[in-house]
Amino acid sequence: QDPQKIAHVKKILNSLSLHTVCQEAHCPNKMECFGKGTATFMVLGSVCTRNCRFCNVTKGSPELVDEKEPVHVAQAVEELGLRHVVITTVTRDDIPDGGAAHFVRIIEEIRKRTPGTTIEVLISDLNGDEKALRSIVQAKPEIINHNVETVPALYGTVRPMADYQRSLRLLQAVKEMDPEIFTKSGIMVGLGEKVEDVIALFGDLRAMGCDF
Repeated sequence: QDPQKIAHVKKILNSLSLHTVCQEAHCPNKMECFGKGTATFMVLGSVCTRNCRFCNVTKGSPELVDEKEPVHVAQAVEELGLRHVVITTVTRDDIPDGGAAHFVRIIEEIRKRTPGTTIEVLISDLNGDEKALRSIVQAKPEIINHNVETVPALYGTVRPMADYQRSLRLLQAVKEMDPEIFTKSGIMVGLGEKVEDVIALFGDLRAMGCDF
């Protein structure tokens, strides 16, 4: 870990009033990433409208959307010299499009400043709004990531406000809208799932055309 890089990353984040999932979710690997000059930006505030049991991000009534955030994220990408940027989000069920237009602006601002940077967006399920999803797809990030997080049998315990089939449908819809965009998903293990549940989940993801 490079203390100078850690200080540099923190300075940029603070000066631009940016959140990272590293900080908001209390990730134990934060300093390792900061020490390599990387971070995962978390947009649309630091308060989530969902109550997923596994997550340390603050839940409750979210703050107003920072309209300067797209420009600030793009500035940080440029200042950190990122070749690849990952942008995740709290879930914003209080916003009609789930924050899709905000993501589009962020992608556009990054393209303006650092057109060579590849962009990965880790999005919410947008409450199943395919019009909102299409706007993100049309902005053409290289990767659209949406985590199913756990096997369907554990959703009631782990993600009570989410829907497994809705998440699968989102990944499928991206491929239908633009087959060239890579899709990606992820899960946690160790929550009580069985090996056969995990294998079945991977089968479901592959059936949706999920790349990674």
